[in-house]
Amino acid sequence: MANGHAEAIVIFRGGADGEEPPIRIIQGPKTLLDGVDRLDVDVVHDEIFVPAKRGEQILVFPRKAAGDVASVRVIEGPDTQLRGSGAVAVDPVNNLLVVGLTGSQRTRTGGLVTFSRTANGNAKPVGVIRGPKSGIIRINQMETYPPRRLVIATQPGELDDMEPEGAFVGVWSVDDNGDVPPRWKLAAGPKSTLKKPRGVVLDPKNKELIIADMRLNAVLTFYFPEIF
Repeated sequence: MANGHAEAIVIFRGGADGEEPPIRIIQGPKTLLDGVDRLDVDVVHDEIFVPAKRGEQILVFPRKAAGDVASVRVIEGPDTQLRGSGAVAVDPVNNLLVVGLTGSQRTRTGGLVTFSRTANGNAKPVGVIRGPKSGIIRINQMETYPPRRLVIATQPGELDDMEPEGAFVGVWSVDDNGDVPPRWKLAAGPKSTLKKPRGVVLDPKNKELIIADMRLNAVLTFYFPEIF
């Protein structure tokens, strides 16, 4: 997990329970961890991806790293279009990294930016989804589904609104580019009962989409066979 207050990545046992210490901690000046909040783990290639530097960097660490260690790669620079990056999702099968962006108060336009999984330095994205048709103001959490080359992302709407208009969970192809609407969309409202979706995870075996809603303080499960 990412700990923004400690500027650290904290790793626990998969079966951790109760007051149990972490098995590893990545922390210190060499790590450059600053403003971290979310991360994703690539268990195929044994790497951790985490947005840092207040949304202007993506740092990549070995999954088993510990202590004050430098990242093995840093995606950073004007060509990356990384402004307000707060969420990442790795597709280890198709070798892609999707980054969720939060728009500024002036533009109110976030987006999804896709890189090669091994991108480093001032790398150009291979795709950018952004614009009014996308409906994205900000992205919270995401997950990829490599068999269908999909990315599923929560768009919780304006930060300060308790029940914002236009909140939804959207599904795009990792090959989409430009001002592209989601291929499937689960909108907040009376039918879905969603109000402010924050987290998402897939259950491919049961063809289900599991969503955490921060306004309802609840976890909701939807049967969604179309995306599997």
